[in-house]
Amino acid sequence: MKKIFLSIGFLTVWSLVQAQMTGGMSATEKSIPSKELIGKAEPNIWEVFQKRRSVRKFRPDAIPETHLTQIIDAARMAPTSGNQQPWKFLIIQDKRLINQMMEACINQSLSRFDSNNTNETKDQFTEKIRKNYSSGYFSAPVFIVILTDNFSKYPDYNHWDGPLAAGYLMLAARALGYGTVFITDAIPESVTKEVLQIPEKYTRVCITPLGIPVEWPVTPMKKNLDDFISFDKL
Repeated sequence: MKKIFLSIGFLTVWSLVQAQMTGGMSATEKSIPSKELIGKAEPNIWEVFQKRRSVRKFRPDAIPETHLTQIIDAARMAPTSGNQQPWKFLIIQDKRLINQMMEACINQSLSRFDSNNTNETKDQFTEKIRKNYSSGYFSAPVFIVILTDNFSKYPDYNHWDGPLAAGYLMLAARALGYGTVFITDAIPESVTKEVLQIPEKYTRVCITPLGIPVEWPVTPMKKNLDDFISFDKL
């Protein structure tokens, strides 16, 4: 009987410790709509999978270096071919560089302006693009460029290893309450290579803004689990 009471006591204490570690998040808080969970950590791994969303509007709040380190530390634990670990994570916090990337993206967008379009002038088009970028992706306080080394041990496998690290990074960010989005063409590789002076030895996997969402996007409709699973035969 004494052992049972001791066990119950240990579990109670451990529950209190966990509550303190997670900011006292209760079962009720976990059921709050996602937009009210802005910036809150999510310690339950299954909840992390369910609640990760692609975020495109961010608050300007700074991100502690300890959190950035945690996120990258998780990303580097992703599976990799022959343990080659070909990754490089370029963290951009300098607002000047972030603005330079935005201006480069705007200039590339201007090349698509159709002078025959009578609906808006070039100035109006420019202002629209600038507003979309500044209130969207470039509202984030931090960007992370995920790269692979072309001279890694098994470079032919980099195109698998890279996205795995990106996935781990995005899940880790969500666990700490931050939003991300896997960007390839909206911020072209040529822009990041030029502005950030990335050496030719690296290939970009993606770039992601990182920050506290203005709000968490609503979960889009997902296919039924049964649509994806087959046992033994397709």
